[in-house]
Amino acid sequence: MSSQFAIAAPKETGQPNVHQIKGKQIFSKYCSGCHGPEGKGDGYLLLGPDPANLTRLATKNKSDAMLIETIHEGKPNMPSWKGRLSEEESRAVLAYIRALKK
Repeated sequence: MSSQFAIAAPKETGQPNVHQIKGKQIFSKYCSGCHGPEGKGDGYLLLGPDPANLTRLATKNKSDAMLIETIHEGKPNMPSWKGRLSEEESRAVLAYIRALKK
């Protein structure tokens, strides 16, 4: 994957940026059912193996490109969002995931 998926890190103001706010809205609508409202993998739609806990260091250490690829292509127990989320929406979800706290 190229660096076209990289997003600039927001300045540390303690306030969410526009991408994070939009990402939270999208995440709440499409992702929280499995990943849980805070991304901890404790959602109510458990369809097989536990969904990823997005607050863990293993997720935080993945590159933006790897996470965008997962959003687009899915996993064995996660649907593909390619074609359902725009590139901008995918990047907003990524910004929200990056902002999640443990």
